[in-house]
Amino acid sequence: MSKRPSQQISLKQLSQAQINRVWSSVLLEEASRFGAKHVCIAPGSRSTPLALEAIEHNELVLHTHFDERGLGFFALGIAKSTQQPVIVIVTSGTAVANLLPAVVEANLTGEKLILLTADRPVELVGVGANQAIVQQGIFSTHVSKALALPSPSAEIDVGWLLSKFDEALAMQAQLKGPIHINCPFPEPLYVAESPRLAEVKELAEYWLYSKKTYLTQTVNANDDSDTLLHFVQKHRHVKGLIIVGRLAFEKAQQVKALAEQLGWPILCDPQSGISSDWSCYDVWLQNQTNLQQLAQCEAVLQFGARLVSKRLLSFIKQKAVDVDFKQYALVCDEPGELNPDHLPMQRFSGKWSLPLSFVESSDNGGWADGLKAARVMVVEETHSLILETLTELEVATKLHEITQGYPLFLGNSLGVRLVDMACANLHCEVFSNRGASGIDGIVATSAGVGAGLNKPTLTFIGDTSLLHDLNSLSLLANSGGIVLLLNNDGGAIFDMLPVDENHKQRLYQMPHAYQFAHAAQQFNMDYQRPTTWQQLKQAMTDFEANSSRSLLIEVVTPAGQASAHIKSLCSTIQGL
Repeated sequence: MSKRPSQQISLKQLSQAQINRVWSSVLLEEASRFGAKHVCIAPGSRSTPLALEAIEHNELVLHTHFDERGLGFFALGIAKSTQQPVIVIVTSGTAVANLLPAVVEANLTGEKLILLTADRPVELVGVGANQAIVQQGIFSTHVSKALALPSPSAEIDVGWLLSKFDEALAMQAQLKGPIHINCPFPEPLYVAESPRLAEVKELAEYWLYSKKTYLTQTVNANDDSDTLLHFVQKHRHVKGLIIVGRLAFEKAQQVKALAEQLGWPILCDPQSGISSDWSCYDVWLQNQTNLQQLAQCEAVLQFGARLVSKRLLSFIKQKAVDVDFKQYALVCDEPGELNPDHLPMQRFSGKWSLPLSFVESSDNGGWADGLKAARVMVVEETHSLILETLTELEVATKLHEITQGYPLFLGNSLGVRLVDMACANLHCEVFSNRGASGIDGIVATSAGVGAGLNKPTLTFIGDTSLLHDLNSLSLLANSGGIVLLLNNDGGAIFDMLPVDENHKQRLYQMPHAYQFAHAAQQFNMDYQRPTTWQQLKQAMTDFEANSSRSLLIEVVTPAGQASAHIKSLCSTIQGL
């Protein structure tokens, strides 16, 4: 164990600016011990103590962005891809408020963001001081824990600071989601020199050099492997159905192997990154014969929540309340109830493993093999709708051909629904923001995913979504990533709404007439606008071979074309 320097200094001998720095250093060190490896910082003066200590911390990877809203989503992406807590540092005022959209998403899907928000001291709040707002409670129920610290002071035991912070971090480890630590720093904020933690007399030596957290708390992390295996064995005599929702790619592949071992059909949401012989179910479930055949299932085992397909959700709802239905079970590590239809279900935690050697084939293996033909019919009908010029449906159908080597980030608009309906061969890591399913922050989150994985991403996004997050292209510009943009001049997803045509365009679609070549130029990205699938693939090939920058591929299609293709596809399948 290292020893303290021979010369130590007491907090009472330090200036306010130095005490601010010591408290900041303590917070960052303890967050690091709880597993944080990345810190994301936006510019600001009041956050100076935190920012300067972050850059001094040797075990934290530093990321910066000029926009707090994009920064929050960027941190969210890192947390998604690393499954580690991520520190976010911003200055006071509306800078804090701009984190709310990312905080909402992280709360719903369980990403661990540690929000260290600088604030004015309490005596400057509510009296007309500049850049001072009420920050306590600003995130309401969207955080797992909120801690309002007092201003740093030599009169407050640093052990108290560590104990309170550890309580919040331990709660985050158990409940997941973001936590908010509000840090009011009095002026002065700037100081030429600040002592290192080892030089501060009041800090406990056993904490300084142990590299352990100040408090030790056992986190409840039940392993449901045994009970899950019991569920499978109990129901292997019935006609079972496996569904895969939002799930890590490696886990999704394990679930697919389980389905194959049992001989049960498996329906794969695009967020799982995998496909099956029963793909395109969102379309073929609209055929009454197919629906009746799938309805023979007697048990449903679902891994991961937040399914894209409303038709599949409706099917589960109907089955779960059938008199002859045996069981509906959900395996998911996300926080919260995750039961929007209030169905009778068995809930397993997301911590599990099922060695296939312990799983016997089902007595009813192959019971839904006849539905494999339904997938073939959808694929054939989709190909019949492909035109000479590139369409959104064709891009979604063939997306799997260009994902090799790229983690795929799916936006929340028409594109993800087309992938759910028509992409029959997906096989890659997939990420998304399907908690609140907002269209904001898509580019920034994808950039964060790439930073966490240390590899470029392929971002599949719509035009309105890109307009929401345009300045986050700066986060992707030098990553080597690709943005695949579907531009149908506004919210084409609203074409399907049963509203008055006289109001649909003005109130829902909101056409903008923008194209994005100059946006790519603004952020130093390569740009291509292909009109055929072969041109699109060639653009990616040329980019991979010759460019060290990022690439924006814009596919421009007529407004209303995609909805017409969806209606035609569904109508044909319904009538078979």
